[in-house]
Amino acid sequence: MLKAERRDKILALLEQEGFITVEELVEICNVTKMTIQRDLNELAKQQLINRVHGGAKALNMNRINKHEKSNLEKLSEQIIEKEEIAEIAYHQIENGETIFIGPGTTLECFARKIVSKKLRVITNSLPVFNILKASPTIDLILIGGEFREITGAFVGNLALNSISSLQFSKAFISANAISDNNIATYSDTEGIIQAMALDKSLKKYLLVDHLKFEKFDFFTFYQTKDFDYLITDSKLSKTLYNKYSQYVNILKG
Repeated sequence: MLKAERRDKILALLEQEGFITVEELVEICNVTKMTIQRDLNELAKQQLINRVHGGAKALNMNRINKHEKSNLEKLSEQIIEKEEIAEIAYHQIENGETIFIGPGTTLECFARKIVSKKLRVITNSLPVFNILKASPTIDLILIGGEFREITGAFVGNLALNSISSLQFSKAFISANAISDNNIATYSDTEGIIQAMALDKSLKKYLLVDHLKFEKFDFFTFYQTKDFDYLITDSKLSKTLYNKYSQYVNILKG
């Protein structure tokens, strides 16, 4: 890849993802680490990117997301990746279990996979509830509370009080961002509910696609190391797989 092509590729990737590591760029561009570092330094001098330790950040990217995408916006994103993740998660459950499913379009995809399983499912997600409510084999419980229309999740004290008296064999949770040992989401009220559900579960699963890695969001609600498994898609780079394997067991498509 020629120098000009590399620079265009770097800028395009940053526009799409906001942040990228030197190691990822070495893999993508098939050049040495020194070459990538030189490219990033020159782009930073031209004020086209922000140079940060270990990689680069887009100029217009803050560490905190300012816009929360709705369920409707997310439905058309990373469809293949969500299917991969949902298929892996499906094989983690057995008939007769009591599981918690949190909000999020990846988890909605997972819910569609399990409609014929014999399970007790507890959720605070209205979309997940709507997917499973017609299943003749699922004992379904919707946790009520304050409704967040943008994600379809029920939150607040009523939801917390309901979950506090329950126990789950497994909890399946998603997130907006994972950075080192931190798992974050946009809403503190949703994050608190997810943290409690995880605490009440014997086994904890985090379902996130490869674009959620090395990202930041407003509210850190759990630690990567406290999950039993992280389920992601096949597009996660080898570098990030190796990095995050030090925190958690990764199941990858």
